[in-house]
Amino acid sequence: MAERLIATILGVRIDRLSVAEALATLERLALDGGAHHVVTVNPEFIMLAQQDRAFREVLNAADLSLADGVGVVWASRLLGQPVPERVAGVDTLRALARFAAGAHLRVFLLGAGDGVAEAAARVLQAQNPGLEIAGTYAGSPAPEEEEAIVSLIRRTRPDILFVAYGAPRQDQWIAHTQARLRVPLAMGVGGAFDFIAGVLRRAPRWMQRLGIEWLYRLVQEPQRWRRMVALPRFAWRVLFQALERGRG
Repeated sequence: MAERLIATILGVRIDRLSVAEALATLERLALDGGAHHVVTVNPEFIMLAQQDRAFREVLNAADLSLADGVGVVWASRLLGQPVPERVAGVDTLRALARFAAGAHLRVFLLGAGDGVAEAAARVLQAQNPGLEIAGTYAGSPAPEEEEAIVSLIRRTRPDILFVAYGAPRQDQWIAHTQARLRVPLAMGVGGAFDFIAGVLRRAPRWMQRLGIEWLYRLVQEPQRWRRMVALPRFAWRVLFQALERGRG
């Protein structure tokens, strides 16, 4: 395997991959055996990692770290370590489902609200005939549920596990349990199940291209405003890092 080309943004490592390169790597990991952890990083993740060292260590220990946010792409370019393009988590999930159907791999959907994972699974199967869903379960990352969920996933033996508990819990949960799960590809996907199931609507393509998908989501979920406060703080911290780099 070629050496990973990495961008480091405020101490968080991001793989410098195009969408096509990311998908090729994910497909290889899914077929590779072993146990791999993939994270989908946006500016909120990076800012949370500034305050939560354990979360930052989880992100930096992942086998693959994808730039799931135009802010991450912008920052990488400003810092002279360009990531080619955004690798959106929900689009990546859909692409992996297509790959799994063709490669006869089993998929497990964990997390989101009651019934959402099941609804997302039905949509993915309708879009990808032959896709085998090993299981779905909402559950939670609470310690008292951990053993039961680990046991369920081990029994169903998926090749790909998507976890939708949100940051930082989904990736901390994967990092904590993956040695026992031994799922070839485990990936945190945030709110992807909600979009696939139709619980939330995705921003129009033009908003995605302009990098303002976050605004569309804020309109749908006004309670997210506290999290959005991280975005201007992220921009200022990146600008400061770029200035420090220029002086170095």
